[in-house]
Amino acid sequence: MRIFRLQLPAGIALGLLTLGLLQAQESVIEEASRAQRVQAELQSRIATVDDESREMLAELRRLEAETRRLEVRSDALAPRLERRGERLDSREDALDTLAETREALPKLEQALISRLRTWVERDLPFLKEERLARARSLETGLADPDASAAERLDRILAAWRTELDYGRELDAWRGILNEGKDEGDARREVDFLRLGRVGLYYLTPDGREGGVWRADAERWEALDETGRGQLRHGLRIARDQRAPELLTLPISRPLERGATTTDAEASS
Repeated sequence: MRIFRLQLPAGIALGLLTLGLLQAQESVIEEASRAQRVQAELQSRIATVDDESREMLAELRRLEAETRRLEVRSDALAPRLERRGERLDSREDALDTLAETREALPKLEQALISRLRTWVERDLPFLKEERLARARSLETGLADPDASAAERLDRILAAWRTELDYGRELDAWRGILNEGKDEGDARREVDFLRLGRVGLYYLTPDGREGGVWRADAERWEALDETGRGQLRHGLRIARDQRAPELLTLPISRPLERGATTTDAEASS
């Protein structure tokens, strides 16, 4: 077997070798460029991921802070919401019984007026006609179709407040004294003094006669000179003509709890 060897000129061989080296170098450069591009792309992705992570972390911290703020506000609002819930429950219960209340209201109004009238009739006989007229006006108002239930109840309660205020007042006025129960009995003008519901008194303009109303006997009882002197002081105090002082006068009603004393000291 024969082996043929081809021998190239030295110039051609060197050229081929140089060409091969250039191709290898280009391949290495291209590979290096590709690696650089991959690295740059990877770095860009890493940077993007880092930015997203920082944004997510910042958002997470913001949400945590917002959550804590809402928890604090929720703890502060909880008692208030609980109270509102209780009020709503109470209003619901009231609405449930509203029909029953409306049905019972006329009877309640009538009962309050009847008790007021009885109170006036059994009370000390001061301003009696005026007070009975007020009670009659309330009875008439029950039939007023233009008055709402709230308006009627407000008038009744106002009348009761007026009566209760009488028990805390010191009052003096000039009026007509009817010493008997019949229309033909003697009538004369006198000065009246009222100490709440404890005492009711009268004094004639000349100061010579005076009396105290005795509720148990339903009649006037004459006052002596000492009593009339105390009564004059009381009238001047009630009319702001004298400084308040302690008065010693007999009372109109018997003391409660079995007491037998018939006189009382009234601070005016």
